[in-house]
Amino acid sequence: MKITQVETIRLGEFPNILWVRLHTDEGLVGLGETFMGAEAVEAYLHEWAAFKLLGTDPLQIEARNRDITGYLGWRGSGVETRGNSAVDIALWDLFGKAANMPVHTALGGKSRDAIRIYNTCAGYQYIRSATNQTSSNWGLANNNGPYEDLQGFLHHADELAESLLSEGITAMKIWPFDPAAEKSHGQYISHADLDTALEPFRKIRQAVGGKMDIMVEFHSLWRLPMAQKIARALQEFDTFWHEDAIRMDSLDLLKQYAKDCQALVCASETLSYKWGFKDYLQTGVAGVAMLDLSWCGGLTEARKIAAMADAWQLPVAPHDCTGPVVWAASTHLSLHAPNALIQESVRAFFTGWYKELVTELPKVENGMISLNDKPGLGLELLPDLHKRADAIVRVSKAA
Repeated sequence: MKITQVETIRLGEFPNILWVRLHTDEGLVGLGETFMGAEAVEAYLHEWAAFKLLGTDPLQIEARNRDITGYLGWRGSGVETRGNSAVDIALWDLFGKAANMPVHTALGGKSRDAIRIYNTCAGYQYIRSATNQTSSNWGLANNNGPYEDLQGFLHHADELAESLLSEGITAMKIWPFDPAAEKSHGQYISHADLDTALEPFRKIRQAVGGKMDIMVEFHSLWRLPMAQKIARALQEFDTFWHEDAIRMDSLDLLKQYAKDCQALVCASETLSYKWGFKDYLQTGVAGVAMLDLSWCGGLTEARKIAAMADAWQLPVAPHDCTGPVVWAASTHLSLHAPNALIQESVRAFFTGWYKELVTELPKVENGMISLNDKPGLGLELLPDLHKRADAIVRVSKAA
């Protein structure tokens, strides 16, 4: 089997998502996906990666990853890594289809049939535009359905927690400290802003007590002194994990942060490849290894990271607040990896716009997620998606 075409697809309506399809001479097509900077990733794939992939065997996944790893861009989650991650996911999809087995079986089989989810409390339009991870891109002005959960945690977190529990979802992630961080670039939080940001935690605990695990997302916005201050203020609420409380450019600082944090230290969707996670694990304060398949190097690197974390007796929790293909691929990893803890999911996404893009989705029922047993990832882009008026399709072919 040989790769004959590298195809990329992006849509004007979803400017952060890029899909990659690897076509072969045997008619099989592998599907991958990445998120953020879609146009730049597209350029990288066609100008650099495609000609290292065309004419090669897609089943030799390790060799293909080696060949598209360049002199630069292999350490962080930049354009090269995001592009290579999408390619790797597509290679695993192809492998599963060629072997007539789901990806979780190709990885070595399931460790479980279903895994618990937590709800990332975003709304339908969350991070929809290409203006990056800021509160201006939260989509708060919209009301597109019953799951505007970002508005929920900001204004009626008690009702939101009760709604999630009614669906069997026993964990939720919120980020009420971000607006204060944006005011001061993470340097300062006033007593008034701290009190405002703590209100959702008070409401959740008053409404449902300890029935709900609360994950706190900080989006790497805080400098160490204020991150520590916030950690101390959160101690009374028994939060489950604190995710990316500081920027992950100096991992040793997590040792200082951990002294004030009673929750699990969780990092980081922004780290890439096993080397980045090795440095995190070696701090001695890691609690959860949070990886994003579309930013860390794909399934190939993710399963190595999971195995490495397992040697530290630590769990992995795949990140996903991106697109439906990465969500499905992450679920394959979560069902496979023995030390997978929980799978991130966004009910506003998987009950909403994900259905506008792909043929099938993982099944969420009573707070648990599971997969079909179709070959590969078990889903495809909708047949006419590439024909949409806002679709930008680019193809590189073998000479």
